Amino acid sequence: MTGKQKTVLVVLLGAQFMFAVDFSILTVALPEIGSDLGFGLDSLQWISTAFALTAAGFMLLFGRIGDLIGRKKLFLVGMALLTASSLLGGLATSPELMIVARVLQGLATAIVTPSGMALITTSFEEGPLRTKALGLNGALLSLGFASGAVLGGVLTDLLSWRWDFFINVPVGVALFIGGALVIVDSVAENRPKLDVPGSITVTAGLLAFVYGVTSAEREGWGSAQTWATLLVAAVLLISFYVIELKAAAPLAPVRILKANSVKWGNLGGLATFSMESALSFLLTLYLQQVLGLTPFQTGLMFGFLGLGAFLGGTFASKIIARTGAKGSLVLGLAVQGVMTGVLFWLGQDKTVGIAAVLVTTFVGGFGHVLAIVAYTVVGTSGIEDREQGLATGLAAMTQQIGFTLGIPVMSAVAASQYGELDNGVASVAGVLDGTTFGILVDGLVVLASALVISVLLRSAKPASLAAVRVGDGEEEPSLTVTP
Repeated sequence: MTGKQKTVLVVLLGAQFMFAVDFSILTVALPEIGSDLGFGLDSLQWISTAFALTAAGFMLLFGRIGDLIGRKKLFLVGMALLTASSLLGGLATSPELMIVARVLQGLATAIVTPSGMALITTSFEEGPLRTKALGLNGALLSLGFASGAVLGGVLTDLLSWRWDFFINVPVGVALFIGGALVIVDSVAENRPKLDVPGSITVTAGLLAFVYGVTSAEREGWGSAQTWATLLVAAVLLISFYVIELKAAAPLAPVRILKANSVKWGNLGGLATFSMESALSFLLTLYLQQVLGLTPFQTGLMFGFLGLGAFLGGTFASKIIARTGAKGSLVLGLAVQGVMTGVLFWLGQDKTVGIAAVLVTTFVGGFGHVLAIVAYTVVGTSGIEDREQGLATGLAAMTQQIGFTLGIPVMSAVAASQYGELDNGVASVAGVLDGTTFGILVDGLVVLASALVISVLLRSAKPASLAAVRVGDGEEEPSLTVTP
């Protein structure tokens, strides 16, 4: 990489890391926020849901807008919005102001994430350098998600939950200035009109889908409200697909949605993100309610997952150079699935349980980020620069939906095994049975996804014979994926 490319990458990766931290930093602070601002127990979840709804719902739309008006402009608008909304959240004095701040933070995430990823893919040509950049991006995404809860706990304990928001302000200002100075804009040469009917139906459909999934966590999967919302989402998303078939300038051309690499690459992304977020939730229950660890100790335990994730991202480009993007995606999912599944045998022995979680999350985190990098490479390869915003928007949307989908689904799976409840509380044995069963299902879902992708995703083909250095004195042909 040139010095300028390294500087651009630092700014873009800093932004992606910041948003990953934001996704989990409020987790341990929610009870204190609710107490200080007057949230009821039935409305506290909206602090998280408001963020997830807007982040996932608008991701695809802003990915396409970046293609049309310029990704740098959109990146800077998103960073400014994040900085302002974080300041608002830290100063909030009522539930209404807090929800507004979280909606704006989610909107900023939907703006910056696809534009930032598109700027990465367009700043580096398809091949070894792009793979390396995406590898670092994947590492920092998972490291940020894992470390967010730890950072949130430290700030909340030492200062106040308000610093979980305030910390974004100086970082956001620095990234805005850095982006303005070093990022070179990229925009589609031909700028067709925005597909308004497609934009409305896909955004409304995604909002309805995420709302339906999150309402299932509150109301249960047997709730009429849950299924009615999911039905509305299905109708809207099918309508979007039909509109895209006929639109002169579609928001998401069907040829891209149907491309082998985009379709199966994003399936891998959905599996790895949804099941890893679900695993973090299930292990939190196990560590705190079965082994009796404190929230702070639990957060430290996930530091090993973050370390494994960082190493996975560091070595991902070398592994992809040797095995190809498809092989790396299947390998990453297989490692994540196996390391998750073996935790089915967890018990109440504290020493054994802690050791098992540390080892498996470290190795599984390595596989998880390898899968993230590989699915991003697969899903954005063979796509012209003028449509990279769409491709990266799809990848980023998959990420957000995965984060949102995994926990309510696996929460319901675990709850089915809790047994009799005492005033709504499961026994230690019941929690152990529920979490280990959920962990087993989690691992099997990831392994099943790996099997499907290994069969249906077409193999990577060499784009050129340009060599990528993979070790001292060793060179291998660079491998990329074409749809």
